[in-house]
Amino acid sequence: MKALLDYIPIFVFFYLYKTTDPKDTSHPLLQIFGAGVDNNHTLTATAGLLIASIIVYGFLFIQQKFSLNKQQWFILLMTVVFGGITLALSDDYFIRLKAIIINAVFAIGLLLSPWFNQDRMPIIQKLFASVFELDKAGWQRLNLAWVGLFVLMAALHTFFAFIFADGKYWGEFTAFGDMMVMFAFMIIMFFVMRKHLKIQ
Repeated sequence: MKALLDYIPIFVFFYLYKTTDPKDTSHPLLQIFGAGVDNNHTLTATAGLLIASIIVYGFLFIQQKFSLNKQQWFILLMTVVFGGITLALSDDYFIRLKAIIINAVFAIGLLLSPWFNQDRMPIIQKLFASVFELDKAGWQRLNLAWVGLFVLMAALHTFFAFIFADGKYWGEFTAFGDMMVMFAFMIIMFFVMRKHLKIQ
């Protein structure tokens, strides 16, 4: 349920991105946050993303007994900061950076996690300890695989936002790219690790 709620702002972003004309300055959200020149589809989508994120994480904050986990706080903060700068300057360059930085930070966090945990345990081991039976080297390799995943996603977001087709398909990749890459990675991970699954 919580995982689905996390994607609601992305779906809102994609809907507004695809249904707003880049040169249309009359959208109600643009009357509040201000319009641009030929990037109004991105500005409208960013405004929707910002509002939806505040609503969703506000709901989760109440549901989780007035608390959010570190990942939720980080994503909300990045959305508010980069979304706010984008709308304040009417420049979509900053919202394009958001997913790149989020994935890069996750990669660095996973890579450094063994050195910052008292038990020297990678975060991935804590997350999947009830699923897989691995030795220390196995957990280190799995942790590095997840680091590689987030590095790949940061690179893909960079590619679609700033390199390929002048960012034409950035909105589509932002909405669905992470989900597709993550889903494919999970399938591959469970297939490769099938012999190490814990049998209850």
